[in-house]
Amino acid sequence: MVTNQPKKIYRYQRFNTTAIESLSYDRLHFADPAAFNDPLDCQPRVESDSDKNTLRQLLTELVRRRVGAEASVSLKNAKLNSEKVAAHAKKLGEHAARSKLANIAYNATNPEYEATDEKAECWLLTTEIERELQRQYDRGVCCFSASMSNPLLWSHYGDQHRGLCIGYGLDRRPKPRLHKVIYGGRRTVLTSLVAQALIEEDPMAQKLLDRNILLRKASPWSYEREWRLLGIRGVQESVLSLKDVTFGLRCSSAVMHAVITALDSREDTVQFYEMYEVRGSFKLKRRLVDIDELRVDLPHTAQSCDEMFDPIDEN
Repeated sequence: MVTNQPKKIYRYQRFNTTAIESLSYDRLHFADPAAFNDPLDCQPRVESDSDKNTLRQLLTELVRRRVGAEASVSLKNAKLNSEKVAAHAKKLGEHAARSKLANIAYNATNPEYEATDEKAECWLLTTEIERELQRQYDRGVCCFSASMSNPLLWSHYGDQHRGLCIGYGLDRRPKPRLHKVIYGGRRTVLTSLVAQALIEEDPMAQKLLDRNILLRKASPWSYEREWRLLGIRGVQESVLSLKDVTFGLRCSSAVMHAVITALDSREDTVQFYEMYEVRGSFKLKRRLVDIDELRVDLPHTAQSCDEMFDPIDEN
């Protein structure tokens, strides 16, 4: 377990209906890593340190799991008997795995390969293991930063300083499990580790596999100081404690008013800040929003000139 987790983490985002819904319902979105802006993120390269039989066994398990899970969903949607669904899905998975192995063994005999049939088969097995691992590693990822005043983060994720930065605490029961992103190194995964995690079901190997696949990024991204929550893909109930909302330098008063109004019932527990520039430097700091002053001007009611200058009724 990570011992020195930050006391607070921050999530930058643009203002839209999704942001308002997430704040109002206290939810978090766990994204599919395939949708990340970094195409190398969560996209491991598999290297083999196993013999052919182990590679065949590993690919069989991966194909059987994927096809079996896909078949189960389709058959359950057809409202079939659960026992029959499980048995039929298992058969489909085993058949798909046997077909995959047979095709690889046949293709390995292609005379265009300069390597021996066995080496060619090992290479094809490793390549297919990599594809299967990327296809079915179905963990969702929710990304945060340890910083709320980084100008680059505001530009890249906070709608060019027009958006929000949501601050979360970890004071929940049970305490959320945050994972620190590792920058640099190699994004390779050894087949022996995959086999330990998936075939032997070793929990330590599974944690290491998670780290190498879901928590490693290129070193230029280190400015993000990123921490991640791992979970089921899609929108989930928040496991964090909402502490504050910070508005960007270019965030409009109307957006500020809308967010503060949406969280009106939590005004005693959630604080609202606005960013400001430190004069003569490139640093950003934040200060509390004067909510009373904001509410004096908003919401605004439009008036025509005639309405604005109506004669005063002295009666």
